[in-house]
Amino acid sequence: MSNPKGAPPTLQWNATLYDQQHAFVWQYGEDLVKLLAPRPGERILDLGCGTGHLTQQIAEAGARVIGIDSSPSMIEQARANFPAREFELADAEAFSFPEPFDAVFSNAALHWMKKADRVAECVSRALKTGGRFVAEFGGKGNVKEVLAAVQAALAAMGATQRQGVNPWFFPSVGEYSTLLEARGLSVVFASLFDRPTRLEDAREGMKQWLRMFGGDFLGKQPQEWQDQFCAHFEDAARPRLFRDGAWFVDYKRLRIVALKEAAS
Repeated sequence: MSNPKGAPPTLQWNATLYDQQHAFVWQYGEDLVKLLAPRPGERILDLGCGTGHLTQQIAEAGARVIGIDSSPSMIEQARANFPAREFELADAEAFSFPEPFDAVFSNAALHWMKKADRVAECVSRALKTGGRFVAEFGGKGNVKEVLAAVQAALAAMGATQRQGVNPWFFPSVGEYSTLLEARGLSVVFASLFDRPTRLEDAREGMKQWLRMFGGDFLGKQPQEWQDQFCAHFEDAARPRLFRDGAWFVDYKRLRIVALKEAAS
């Protein structure tokens, strides 16, 4: 059994709703697993494993995989989904394992980790020399229209900018590559691309997305305030993000592959 160190943060997730209404998060990650190309016998860490679906796919390739996440509800759901797999509660900004990995994999998680330098340091330490880091997450310009709608809703509610603190880290290719290379991870592939994503619920999809992923903007306001905010948010988002009878989120993803350099 591994022994990750570091107290996980307190971000709250509804793991059941995540699996039911936002499965696209891990489904889009299936291509990233192909890029990872896990091999039998490899030791792989799934960083920010969520409810474990991609951890399972990596294991099905014959790799020995451990999934970690900072959310107790996500880890609980992952263990329920895939009881044969190994999942650990850990903080991505402060984890360590006694044995190094052949690869560290991460899908749709790194943009939640604002202390990206600490995450990169942990990843570098976790990898064997020559080991690979394969990741995809929100990049520069991600959810630009969503954030514009959030600010319009805050203004309509008479709220301050402080009320809507952005919980995410969306770096450019150059910014993130520089960060990794400073920690001994040589970037061999990087791409920033658009991925407009259709939400499942044509009526409530955008509100559900905001409550799932943008809860920081709602804070601990009374339910009535939150409902009014969501209505203003939806009105502001509709012209750009509702089309053909469905809601879309304007995702922009950063995909990156880096190799652990030998110590100089």
